[in-house]
Amino acid sequence: MELLRDLTLILLATTVVGHYCTRIGIPAVIGQLLVGVIVGPAMLGWLSLTHSLESFAEIGVIILMFIAGLESDLQLLKRYLKPSVLVALLGVLIPVAGVYLVGMVYQLNTVESLFISVIFAATSVSISVEVLKEMNALNSREGTTILGAAVVDDVLAVIILSVLISTTGTAVGTTAASSNLLLTTLEQLVYFAAIYFVVRWLAPYMVQIGQRLMIPMGSTLMAIILCFGMAYVAELVGLSDVVGAFFAGIAISQTSAKETVDHHIEPVGYALFIPVFFVSIGLNMSFTGLGKQLGFIAVLTVVAVLSKQLGAGAGAKLAGFTGASSLAVGAGMVSRGEMALIIAQIGYQAKLMSASRYSAIVAAIILATLLAPFLLRWTMDRVRKTAE
Repeated sequence: MELLRDLTLILLATTVVGHYCTRIGIPAVIGQLLVGVIVGPAMLGWLSLTHSLESFAEIGVIILMFIAGLESDLQLLKRYLKPSVLVALLGVLIPVAGVYLVGMVYQLNTVESLFISVIFAATSVSISVEVLKEMNALNSREGTTILGAAVVDDVLAVIILSVLISTTGTAVGTTAASSNLLLTTLEQLVYFAAIYFVVRWLAPYMVQIGQRLMIPMGSTLMAIILCFGMAYVAELVGLSDVVGAFFAGIAISQTSAKETVDHHIEPVGYALFIPVFFVSIGLNMSFTGLGKQLGFIAVLTVVAVLSKQLGAGAGAKLAGFTGASSLAVGAGMVSRGEMALIIAQIGYQAKLMSASRYSAIVAAIILATLLAPFLLRWTMDRVRKTAE
């Protein structure tokens, strides 16, 4: 019964706040994030992130990235592959260096500083996707590059995290971890190779089966099965489930059922699961014990935002983007969201950071995530004005 109460409160609050945010020209996703902060442990304490809400949020981000893949132009993604790789590489290296220096300045040990830098190397593109969709810019040059770079960024973050964990173990543990790292890398390569098979044969075959089923929305059901299946396998090989969901959307977008599936899946996602996901990020926020670390949080947030903005933006500039477009691409990579929170949780459980630092890092992640939609909206508006 508590789940029904929580869902009612979340949907009511996000509906009202989203309406007024849109009315005054603020991305609705900002309102949803702030709802989580206000009604969660940070302020009113009406909601906490229960296991049930976490499950709804997980489905929400999977559906969101599936829709992003569904509405993406595969030819544009291929065309902007090189810029995406450059954006991802510099968008990882510069934040790693910048955040590591922050750790050293605040006298964290080497392992903790390295781990924090890995946390802020990650990008959560789901929030950027929502802003780009609101602005009808998902298939723009900037939007396509952001989507492509986010996938590469995710793979790089997983590899760096695996290397870090393997190098902080004992001699025996390091050997085992190195073997696991090699195996994981091979599994991920096989996974990406298998995506071609899914796009070329499996997705069209599943859609054909769905169209022949004597049940309502057969094609949509088969598309959801493919989405959840690819998300699950992505997690098995050490990738984020959103990577699998995104490529499942790409696969379905190449079939005749694209419009039908898109028409059916959006109401399900946006009416229930996606708002819960955005609220869940705000629910992670807590002000307990943060008073003495406000300086650390402020510096970490500023460096996290600027290093990603400048690093990813520099990658776009090297790829031939204009100054305004480079800023927009950088802004689209600033959001850390669930990817950074997941990596932080892994490190906390592995005792790679203290409890007090963990709370401060979560606060910095959420602050950077809250700033990201404003930056992206502002920079994309500049791109449009420059083009006029």
